[in-house]
Amino acid sequence: MTSPTHLMLLTLLMTVLTLFCTLVGAAAGLLARIDGATYATALLRGGVAFAGSATLSLALLTFAITAGRL
Repeated sequence: MTSPTHLMLLTLLMTVLTLFCTLVGAAAGLLARIDGATYATALLRGGVAFAGSATLSLALLTFAITAGRL
């Protein structure tokens, strides 16, 4: 059975990862726009950066949780 403390810690980690990925996506979109890309291209680049950072962050979180159980 999972304790409430572990669930709260996981919720906080997911919140921090979401904020981090949002900042990465926004920064990538802003940099693309400053570089002269159109709004649509900048939004697409920001979305790709968000998805990539979310995938990497969740993979690392899964690895850390799995390694912690051994």
